[in-house]
Amino acid sequence: MKRTWQYLLAVFFAAGLIFLSACGGGSTYDRTLMKVASDLNETCPMMVDSETRLDNAVALPDNFFQYNYTMVNYARADLDIDVLTRTLTEQITAMVRTSPDLQNFRDNHVTMIYAYKDMNGEHITKVTVTPEANN
Repeated sequence: MKRTWQYLLAVFFAAGLIFLSACGGGSTYDRTLMKVASDLNETCPMMVDSETRLDNAVALPDNFFQYNYTMVNYARADLDIDVLTRTLTEQITAMVRTSPDLQNFRDNHVTMIYAYKDMNGEHITKVTVTPEANN
């Protein structure tokens, strides 16, 4: 399941990178990220695996890009938030640091945020990977 989740994230990033490459960086980069989010949102909501749904993506000012997920089979009270956060942080940070599909994000110093809520819409955790984490 983790492999499926990582694979689908890489596919989403790769699609976004096509737009990023075409539009360039610099002062227009925030607008480029907005375009990536808009295009990705046309496919949302989308099940990433049997437990996780990508609800949408949001481009935020200053090279921030946020993915919003729902863990469709879990209530916050049923989860060990600390363990989940540590596990997600390790997996996501490793993927962001090493995925060839994310090179353009790294080159353009994009901070990526992964926000998770439970099946009831309650916030679970947020993982942020800063450009500094890629060094």
